[in-house]
Amino acid sequence: MITVFNVPTKEEVAPQNQEIFDNLNNALGFVPNLYATIAYSDNGLAKFLAYQNAKTSLTNKEKEAVNLIVSQVNGCVYCQSAHLVIGKMNGFTDEQLLDIRKGISEDSKLDALVKLAADITKTKGNANNETVETFFAQGYTKENLVDLILQISDKTAMNYLHNLTQVPVDFPVASAI
Repeated sequence: MITVFNVPTKEEVAPQNQEIFDNLNNALGFVPNLYATIAYSDNGLAKFLAYQNAKTSLTNKEKEAVNLIVSQVNGCVYCQSAHLVIGKMNGFTDEQLLDIRKGISEDSKLDALVKLAADITKTKGNANNETVETFFAQGYTKENLVDLILQISDKTAMNYLHNLTQVPVDFPVASAI
């Protein structure tokens, strides 16, 4: 028998998560299914959102490029779909998003970031020295490297959660781009 993960409703989660559901509804107009799934844990949703929303040296556009390539490498359709939408909201074109999903960018600095994020994800942190050095040669710093690894960990957790639970995707399907 396979355990099915239904998306929990507000009434099915702990009171502290119900409050977070209200906040998400107010901010986004809905509670994304994957966030709702995290609410199976009484403390997980607050913990994850605090981590996800923490300050970083990466720009929103850089974060979205990382989120998209990591989700592509990890085969997470849910997160690919979400970050195609969010990527467009952050100024990427369809062509740029398609390139990022392929692990490239016409912008040399963003290309170094995307390539390193993909390499770190594929190798479980054992990235190629040349890829790391190209990252630094493009002007990124040690702070940026630490923040990149933290961003990868954030997205990998969500990728793994969706890949395991297979809750319904509530964003436009990733294959559209």
